[in-house]
Amino acid sequence: MPVELAVGRTAGVAEPRLEGGRLFWLEQRPEERGRTTLMGRGGAGDAAVDLTPGTWNLRTRVHEYGGGAYAVAGDQVVFVDDGDRCLWQLDLAGPKSTTAAGAPRRLTAPPDPERPRAFADGLIDRRHGRWIGVMEQDGLDRLVAVPLAGGEPELLHQPADFCGYAVLAPDGGHLAWVSWEQPFMPWERSQLWLAAIDASGQLGQARPIAGSTAGDPQGISVFQPLWLDDGSLVVASDRSGWWNLERLADVAALGPDSPPRWQPLCPMEAEFGTPQWVYGLRTTAWDGTGLLTAVCRQGRWELGRLGLDGGPWEPIPLPFSDLAALGAEAGRLVAVAAAPAIGQGLLELDTASGTWEHTPAAPAPLAAEAISLPEPLWFDGHGGAPTQAWYYPPRGGSRADAPLLVKGHSGPTAMAGTGLNLTIQFWTSRGWGVVDVNYGGSTGFGRAYRERLDGQWGVVDVADCAAAARALVAAGRADPARVAFEGGSAGGFTVLAALCFTDVFTAGAVRYPVTDPQALLAVEHRFEARYTETLIGPWPGARALYEERSPLGHAERITAPVVFFHGLDDRVVPASQSERMVDALQRRGLETELHLIPGEGHGFRERGVRTAVLEATEAFFRRQFHL
Repeated sequence: MPVELAVGRTAGVAEPRLEGGRLFWLEQRPEERGRTTLMGRGGAGDAAVDLTPGTWNLRTRVHEYGGGAYAVAGDQVVFVDDGDRCLWQLDLAGPKSTTAAGAPRRLTAPPDPERPRAFADGLIDRRHGRWIGVMEQDGLDRLVAVPLAGGEPELLHQPADFCGYAVLAPDGGHLAWVSWEQPFMPWERSQLWLAAIDASGQLGQARPIAGSTAGDPQGISVFQPLWLDDGSLVVASDRSGWWNLERLADVAALGPDSPPRWQPLCPMEAEFGTPQWVYGLRTTAWDGTGLLTAVCRQGRWELGRLGLDGGPWEPIPLPFSDLAALGAEAGRLVAVAAAPAIGQGLLELDTASGTWEHTPAAPAPLAAEAISLPEPLWFDGHGGAPTQAWYYPPRGGSRADAPLLVKGHSGPTAMAGTGLNLTIQFWTSRGWGVVDVNYGGSTGFGRAYRERLDGQWGVVDVADCAAAARALVAAGRADPARVAFEGGSAGGFTVLAALCFTDVFTAGAVRYPVTDPQALLAVEHRFEARYTETLIGPWPGARALYEERSPLGHAERITAPVVFFHGLDDRVVPASQSERMVDALQRRGLETELHLIPGEGHGFRERGVRTAVLEATEAFFRRQFHL
């Protein structure tokens, strides 16, 4: 499989929405240096229209990771442009039209360079003629309103730290949103807030109604509040140990001092949520008559229906195992969907008949028979705990002399999915086996599985990835002398720690890696500013653990060759982390390569860069393994 097919050619799709019979979505275009544009389509048979052609780039920078780049209601679209970080309004030509009536109009003035600000995750409040969303400035999130006529943001609510995921009740009388505070991440402890909206548009009687904060004895995370037509509110809460849906009926009648009575809708050992790394995540939707939900069980996503009477969850038979960004309206559902042999694209479903259509983001570059399908692999990980991974055999089948590539996902609270991954297929087409590990700490297997990594980053993840490789070697499916390990960000830390503290891996490749967790404490990236307190321990009390886990502090223990890739514009993990690590390894004479990439940040977006990184990684491994 040519490298050009593996990366960079496929446009990404995100944040699909249904509004007034129209479909909208974001399309990221690697061939345009990663530019993201807003696409629209009317009824069946209508052609897709680029609503923001040219140099518009719909991207938000709140918390660095962004998401939630646009909102649509009626004939109004409000979006964030990455060029000036301002809010812009676009008028559509008329009902059901996906043609712009004119050029976008700026709603907010460019920020003061001395006080930069970023917007994201908004909605349009048509009753009061405004956009409501998140503004990050001066080291805090704010819930603000911006008039659709343009003007300065008005403060609606000041959380202690972070907020987002605001949703407006169908009658416009209440607003619900999620907030969380350091040192916790939103998937550790977060709260659902509720406030009434008075006639002037101000919020009154704001209070938390679900979840937990720092002082509560039990850690509870809430995910994606959703209003139903009857004025009830649904949210995913993991107080049971799994993100399951709960419903609060008759919200308007809830008094300021009365305790909310949440009704569990369908308790099950499955996840109706996912970690909120970015805005715009949705796994549940209301189509006007019922709930449609994406549920993750044993690492695979499924789509199904859920009644409001506590009945069972009913799966909808579909061939997709990766589902995200659900939206629904009037008996119609849209989502981003993929499967092991089907690339990412837009799924459209008629919820009454069950008929569906999937539009891939790009034509399939591989024949079905050329695709290596993932096999579930369960093995004993750290401390003997059952641990899951996906194994992709090399083309022609597994064999004992095949090189093995172990993949460690980022986050580290993410998961290895099963949607068609052309980079994995690139390796299997060249005779490699690939194992994508859901090490302890991964999402999709309940809160207890996620919490295996608490205080154990650099221990549990390392042990689990090493155990996955050993299991495949023992099964005669890999050559123990040719086991490579690759990962980015937190996954890069796991790679380097594994090269330090195990003897399993014989080469490594890392992208924008954490090489010294202590150095993260000085980085001005507030979203994860205290995440290491959960992953390792509070500073400075846990200083010894930081030093013990640091790959940079134990560089002398690495004997395998490593290649590094780092963007010079990375504000999450500065390129100096890779530079210091490479210097320490090269002073010992170890074979290393360092590729510093101008114009790229934490995650590579430009097609040429992604292609070059894969080519350089393969060339590096081929030299080490004499392939």
